[in-house]
Amino acid sequence: MKINRKISPDLKVKPNFITKKRLKEDEINFDKLRSYRLDRVKSELKKNNLEACILFDPVNVRYALDTVNMSVYNMHNLTRYCFIPVEGPVILYEYFNCEVFSSHLNLINEIRPAITWDYFSNGDQASVQLKKWINEIEDLSKSFFKSKKVAIDVINGPAVTALNKASIDVVDAKLILEQARVIKSAEELKCMKAAVEVAEIGVARMRNELKAGMTEDELWSILHKTNIEHGGEWIECRILSSGERTNPWMQESSNKIIQSGEIVSFDTDMVGPYGYCADISRAFVVGNKFNDEQKKLYHMAVDQINHNYRLIKPGMSFIEFTEKSWILPDEYYGNRYSVMLHGIGMCDEWPAIRYPTDGGQRNGCFEKNMTITLESYIGKVGGKEGVKLEQQYLVGENGLELMSHHPLEDI
Repeated sequence: MKINRKISPDLKVKPNFITKKRLKEDEINFDKLRSYRLDRVKSELKKNNLEACILFDPVNVRYALDTVNMSVYNMHNLTRYCFIPVEGPVILYEYFNCEVFSSHLNLINEIRPAITWDYFSNGDQASVQLKKWINEIEDLSKSFFKSKKVAIDVINGPAVTALNKASIDVVDAKLILEQARVIKSAEELKCMKAAVEVAEIGVARMRNELKAGMTEDELWSILHKTNIEHGGEWIECRILSSGERTNPWMQESSNKIIQSGEIVSFDTDMVGPYGYCADISRAFVVGNKFNDEQKKLYHMAVDQINHNYRLIKPGMSFIEFTEKSWILPDEYYGNRYSVMLHGIGMCDEWPAIRYPTDGGQRNGCFEKNMTITLESYIGKVGGKEGVKLEQQYLVGENGLELMSHHPLEDI
């Protein structure tokens, strides 16, 4: 197989265009950022006795190679992927006629047109295209994973069946990428800080513009606009609700008209600049006058986050944290959030630590330079309203360091 190392200068914006620098851009060493992340992927492959991986998930491709193209589209279409061996050339398989967009990235040794085999792209020729793709993977295996075992993160059933028939075993790359992504470099933390700052600009605008008579969708759109105009990318969910729609939790924004005196709770889930996620939650009251029940819910949410924040230090096991975590009263337990905390990076990441009755992650411990969010939802079963709060943290030398600084409500 012929490998062509593509080397070209960074793509330049035409001189007659005026561009605005993103937050922190001049402070980030992108060569260090990219090399660190790719090295983490290769180290995890070696740790798991694997010679190579094939990545389709746009978030994983972005992490490994810092190349991005139509991320949301490629989350549900197998039309862009990459091949990463421990030893050998890194190959990006790019969407039709888009090869030039990543030609400036020097960690990518070769860019080839993607071979697609899904029905949408190929109709009744899908099986023919799948055979072409299998031939390509077999060719790669002869030189770069002779064990005939490869890690793949996202793939469809026909492709797995065809690979197995070609005597190629498929293992899940999810473990590889989640473990690679868990410890953040100094450059990643700069990216995350920039993303959080953008989210907090949006949250401040939401709070300032919140008024009775606007719809939930109108309020939510403020965060979207802020993210895009500051170089952000997308928002994972659209979880914002008001009044009685805040209990139970997880309802997405709607055309409901927000009323005076109602709680408005939301979760940003925002993939911002450089592909990093800002995941914080806030709860406001329209008119800023909390009634006694709203105050109670809010204080309980703050108490849960503060209690759990004080527990965590490097070296603490997930089991010990679960055993010592804040106890949610019985009348609220049925409406509990899905996790007490989770990792955060380019999106929600490992670990996801659930309430004691829900099982979940048991093995592992907190390590320095992990980044996590602490979650709280407080809403009585059968109650009228609920409060959602979430803070983002870095696991520092002696404990957690706050990354999200938009103030909580002073009630």
